[in-house]
Amino acid sequence: MRVLVIEDEIALAEAVRDGLVAEGYDVDIVHDGADGLWRAREGSYDAIVLDILLPGMNGYKVCETLRDEGVWTPILMLTAKDGEWDEAEALDTGADDFLSKPFSFVVLLARLRALVRRGAPPRPAVLELGPLRLDPGTRRLERGADVVKLTAREFALLEYLMRRDGNVASKAEILDHVWGMDFAGDPNVVEVYIGYLRRKIDQPYDSHMIRTVRGAGYRLCVDDRDG
Repeated sequence: MRVLVIEDEIALAEAVRDGLVAEGYDVDIVHDGADGLWRAREGSYDAIVLDILLPGMNGYKVCETLRDEGVWTPILMLTAKDGEWDEAEALDTGADDFLSKPFSFVVLLARLRALVRRGAPPRPAVLELGPLRLDPGTRRLERGADVVKLTAREFALLEYLMRRDGNVASKAEILDHVWGMDFAGDPNVVEVYIGYLRRKIDQPYDSHMIRTVRGAGYRLCVDDRDG
């Protein structure tokens, strides 16, 4: 079984690796969040041991990004923090289990075995609205019989709008959910990507599924050609 350990404390990471290797695991170590995200995307792992306090990108963001991109490898999140709020945030961002430092290697091993036995969690349900069919697990969008190619950001934006069930999403909400709360760029990027989506899912079909609600934001609805 292959395990990816994303932990910036070198001595701890090496101790975990040595213990897992002694138990027959194949282990890769990464000490940076951004590098860990790349490795988790590209590698085929049975489980990921993920620290929260990482340079480059924290563990919450690594976990959330993997889940948003359809990577469902079981994740055991580690942290030096303690308390129910940290555990809740870890689970809310997509982690499968949580272990506070300092921890017993015996417990870590047992939890990893349990995660591997359960396997990857099921993919989220396919989202459908009118002619649109979006699969977050395979990152596939269909409009009727056509497959529509989207960039990762376009996909995230469309998925967010579809999950709103026709309710209006403000520019601020879209920025927080699609670009992240720490986004410091030009907020007009939302209009730019709305335009990209319209050119891909509206204009080729002479439809108006993406609606601008003046002064409020955007909503996605079935084309009625009257709005």
